[in-house]
Amino acid sequence: MKNNSLEEIAEILNSAEKVAIFCHIRPDGDAIGSGLALLLALENLGKTAYMCCDEFDPTKFLFLSAVSKIKTHLPEIDFDAFVTVDCADVARLGIYQRDYAKMKGVTVNIDHHISNDGYGKYNCVTQCTATCEIVTRLFKASGWQVTSDIANLLMLGLITDSGNFTHSDVTPETYRLAAFLREKGADCNLINYQMFTRQPKQRALLYGKVMSKMRFALDDRLAIITISLSDLQSVGAEKSMTEGFVDFPLTVDGVQVAASVMEYREGQYKVSLRSKGKVNVNAVASTFGGGGHVLASGCMLFGSLEEVIDRLTYAIYQNI
Repeated sequence: MKNNSLEEIAEILNSAEKVAIFCHIRPDGDAIGSGLALLLALENLGKTAYMCCDEFDPTKFLFLSAVSKIKTHLPEIDFDAFVTVDCADVARLGIYQRDYAKMKGVTVNIDHHISNDGYGKYNCVTQCTATCEIVTRLFKASGWQVTSDIANLLMLGLITDSGNFTHSDVTPETYRLAAFLREKGADCNLINYQMFTRQPKQRALLYGKVMSKMRFALDDRLAIITISLSDLQSVGAEKSMTEGFVDFPLTVDGVQVAASVMEYREGQYKVSLRSKGKVNVNAVASTFGGGGHVLASGCMLFGSLEEVIDRLTYAIYQNI
């Protein structure tokens, strides 16, 4: 993979007039923040820009006015550039991978996942805390204006993907970029309240139900939580409300890996993995066609719940 410089990426985007921006399916704060920050920057430059996400639940992000700009379909126009952000592979685009395959213009891949193999014509892939860290560097390299709205979007990604600056991949540069965004008007208190403190009643009830069923394996080095469709239905919760659940089991003494196994539909489970550092969970997820980061990854598994847990436990055992 040839990795292009920030200056090369800026030049490509500066020369484009119509740009489509996409992120991974069921986007998180980093995907939303990096994509919308680029969209606002391009609009400020007088360009036409659209951002589309597959299976996007905006509820948790409505405190950011730019979220209303996210579309559910791609207009039938000829785009000069197709930009993916925070997306490790094309399959993670969901329904929009078809549009990517038909794209005749330039493709730009901006991402921070270790599993990204550089699928764009132009790639800016760097292992770091968040894609928003890369995009903040892009803003600085290009000289694009950083408004308070853009600063909030980029800070959203830094805060959420770093676990509020607690993950081991946070570097001095991460803090320097966060300070830069704070100077530009990023409201850290607002972001932390909306993303980590505020929650609907349904999420609180679901949290208690899920954590009460936590199980342990591999001499208590692995903690597993399970979330069934009936759990969600019993309290009226949405799947998106489970974001962050997987982090709690990792706080237990002795646990090296935490796994969240959520029933996505009958016979299909979405698995989220977190590691304290000794176990490469990207290697575990890759076993099942998934991926992400060394400390945080995900995949889909099929079968009955107990079959899925057995296969997952064995894969973790091989890497622990």
